[in-house]
Amino acid sequence: MRLHRLDITAFGPFGASQSVDFDDLSAAGLFLLHGPTGAGKTSVLDAVCYALYGSVPGARQGSGQGMTLRSDHAAPGTRTEVRLELTVAGRRLEITRQPPWERFKLRGKGTTVDKAQTWLREYDPTTRAWKDLSRSHQEIGEEITQLLGMSREQFCQVVLLPQGDFARFLRADAEARGKLLGRLFDTRRFAEVEKRLAERRRATEAQVREGDAALLADAHRMQQAAGDTMELPELAPGEPGLAEAVLEAAAVARATARELLTIADHRLTAAESARAATGRELADARELDRLQRRFAEARERAARLAERSDAHRAAQERMERARKAEAVAPALELRDVADSEHRRAAAAETRARALLPQALADAGAAPLAAAARRAAEELGGLESARRAERRLAALVEERAGLDRQERADEEVRQEAETWLADWEAVRTGLQSRVDSAQEAATRAEQLAVQRDPARRRLTAARQRDRLTDDTEAARQRALAAAEDAVEARAHWLDLKEQRLHGIAAELASNLTDGTPCAVCGATRHPAPARKTAGHVDREAEERALTAYQTADELRAQAERHLGTVREALAAATAEAGDTPTAQLAEAAEELDGAYTRARATASGLHAAQEELRRAEGEREQRVAAQQQAAVRSASRVAGRDRLEREQALLEEELTLARGTAESVTARAAQLERRAALLTDAADTARAAEDTAQRLKDADARLADAAFRAGFDTPADAAAALLDDTAHRELQRRLDAWQTEDAAVRAVLAEADTADAARRPPADLTAAEQAAADADRRLREASSARDAADRCRAELDRLSAHAATSVRRLAPLREEYTRVARLASLAAGTSADNERRMRLESYVLAARLEQVAAAATARLLRMSSGRYTLVHSDDRSGRGRSGLGLHVVDAWTGRERDTATLSGGETFFASLALALGLADVVTDEAGGVRLDTLFIDEGFGSLDDQTLDEVLDVLDALRERDRSVGIVSHVPDLRRRIHAQLEVVKGRSGSVLRQRGAG
Repeated sequence: MRLHRLDITAFGPFGASQSVDFDDLSAAGLFLLHGPTGAGKTSVLDAVCYALYGSVPGARQGSGQGMTLRSDHAAPGTRTEVRLELTVAGRRLEITRQPPWERFKLRGKGTTVDKAQTWLREYDPTTRAWKDLSRSHQEIGEEITQLLGMSREQFCQVVLLPQGDFARFLRADAEARGKLLGRLFDTRRFAEVEKRLAERRRATEAQVREGDAALLADAHRMQQAAGDTMELPELAPGEPGLAEAVLEAAAVARATARELLTIADHRLTAAESARAATGRELADARELDRLQRRFAEARERAARLAERSDAHRAAQERMERARKAEAVAPALELRDVADSEHRRAAAAETRARALLPQALADAGAAPLAAAARRAAEELGGLESARRAERRLAALVEERAGLDRQERADEEVRQEAETWLADWEAVRTGLQSRVDSAQEAATRAEQLAVQRDPARRRLTAARQRDRLTDDTEAARQRALAAAEDAVEARAHWLDLKEQRLHGIAAELASNLTDGTPCAVCGATRHPAPARKTAGHVDREAEERALTAYQTADELRAQAERHLGTVREALAAATAEAGDTPTAQLAEAAEELDGAYTRARATASGLHAAQEELRRAEGEREQRVAAQQQAAVRSASRVAGRDRLEREQALLEEELTLARGTAESVTARAAQLERRAALLTDAADTARAAEDTAQRLKDADARLADAAFRAGFDTPADAAAALLDDTAHRELQRRLDAWQTEDAAVRAVLAEADTADAARRPPADLTAAEQAAADADRRLREASSARDAADRCRAELDRLSAHAATSVRRLAPLREEYTRVARLASLAAGTSADNERRMRLESYVLAARLEQVAAAATARLLRMSSGRYTLVHSDDRSGRGRSGLGLHVVDAWTGRERDTATLSGGETFFASLALALGLADVVTDEAGGVRLDTLFIDEGFGSLDDQTLDEVLDVLDALRERDRSVGIVSHVPDLRRRIHAQLEVVKGRSGSVLRQRGAG
């Protein structure tokens, strides 16, 4: 990689555009970059790094995506830009980067932020022109990283050689060296391997512990099942031998459970035999007790039967008389039926005769029937008169209906004439309402079109008045914020200038004898600067800067708010014009009132039209009704005459037919009642005569039947009869006595019952107690056997489950052992790793060994063959080994730590180490040639001879067509190196001066 040209604009301390011609500077091989402290020497290197990677090293990047890189000395309209032209991998490229930029808006007030921009161009030697490659940040970053083969951190360590970092590297311990080498050589993959192995070890260990915990849980369940016969191993999950101890304890518990089950089986068999024997004895005792009680009960029942024998004979005699009386029962029933019928017929005859006239009260059935026939014949002759009477009533009703119709039609005619007399006035009024509503609707539509613009103008006018006051207030706030920002900036610049004037005293306050100066590298400080009264330190400057930034942000916010308010005011003024708000409000109110009144009037249009249509329809209906009423009145005249003639004829006929009665209907009702009474009396008289004859015949048959059955009178036969309930009850008593007598005789005749009665009484209580005790012992033996069987089955199941778990855990346990061994070996904690060297440290140790070998080639020349850098993998104290770095002194032949080197020796040792590291990193990056290097500070600690030797080594780099830039402010270097790039600082920013080159 070779740098050709660098253009800087508004970057860091450079307020204006500055250019660096590296081709001119590199022509001499060595060039010097110098300038006073704080002038911006490091900013030139930062610009190179920013052009390549889009960021600067360390904390100088700041926050805000690079917005802090802008120069505070730059003009407001100048944008920050860095352009770098270089050759890498045989390709000549041009990279241009612009960080984000906050600028004033082109229109209106306030500021806006332009995004960062990047361009990548390549020079085409064929066409001798630049061609665009990309404008994507990501694509350009990937392209540059791929071409250089280095990250930003590697580039800053290899190309921009910071001597202070390598001096600390020489004095650092193994851990600090590991961090630096890890960033340079990117050994994260080896650290990731260590991490993955450790994670895998923890994961497998957790799985093994989980499996062992489940195995112990099974063991605890087996102990619960086995009781006190099983002892658990005193091992924790994950400890060796746990599985074998659990399986051994389970085997012992299973054998013990099987022995206990065998004992329980024997006890159960003995208990079952004892239970069967007591069961047989209890059954014999119960049978003897039953037969003895059966015989005693039979003797008691026989005694009770003997006591009831007289009552049994009386019941038998009563049952015999009842059987004889049953032969007379039909005759008795017929006589009772005949007597009842005769009584009912006589009572009906008496009631019917009481309703007859006195002349017919004692007449027989035949005369009464003849009188009834005569009344019926007279009633039949009145049927024609009854029809005439009904017709007369219909005629009267019909004529009354005609009169009602005539009155209704007359009312219709009168009402129609009255309503039609006012029709013209009503029609004119309704038509006037319709016309007025239509005119109001048209006027409302016109007012609605005018009302919306008036409302918008009124709203805009009110907003215009409010924004006028807001604009003045915002302008005052923006003016005050701008004044505060100007004062804060001036205060900050004053403090910054005061601090720059006293920076020497601030640096001198940290100097101690024997410690190299951070500026010149010297270890002696004969006249350090002293702080004066009113000295400004970093904290005061930073507080002033923070106050300025806060004030500037408030100013920008106030200006943005003012611009927003002004835009809103302009829009409101354009809408409302210059008309006063009160006048617009009055006009809008008048339009609203007129519109409301017009809408109210127009809302009655539909109702008025409907009312007019209803009135016209009603007029047509009334005219038609008037005409129809006149037609009906004319047709009723002829009908009335016909009805009057027919009514006169019917009245004459009815006068003859009704006689003395009020009407024909009344006369017919009298005849109907008379005929009904006579007919009923004749029927009841004949029924009474018939029932009297049947009663006489029944009495004769009853007397004959009682005599044949052996009774003296029919009354004796009736008394001997039993009803169904009494008969069934008497028969039940007789049957029960006979059944009980037969049963008692059968029991007393049983041989086994009589034999049992002669034996001693049975002891049933003792037999039941013996059987209960045998049952209890059987249940206890069965429960014990079931418990032993369950214990044996549960132990078999849990043992099988534990054996399966052990077999399943065996591969996992082997994997855990293997992974744990590898993880411990890679982490340096294994006993096999004698030097306790981690995997990443092992890789970095190989790299450090290469760096030491490359650095020794230059260190021998710088130290006149005295010093050699060697890598050491010895352990330091109780720490880990692998990253030790020693120096071998050829004058003494002793090997010692690099931390014992003096200031000058540390400088050229660190320089040699930096150059060696650059060679190794370059080789690892794919062999990209680095033709431009920068070395930052440290030359002030060398004497003249050593300085010549160091410059000879650096000058030897030109043999490989390299150019080396030395960053220093040592005065002696200005005389030795003719090609120089000077950074000159001033109040308006720093500038670059290039001389002595070419």
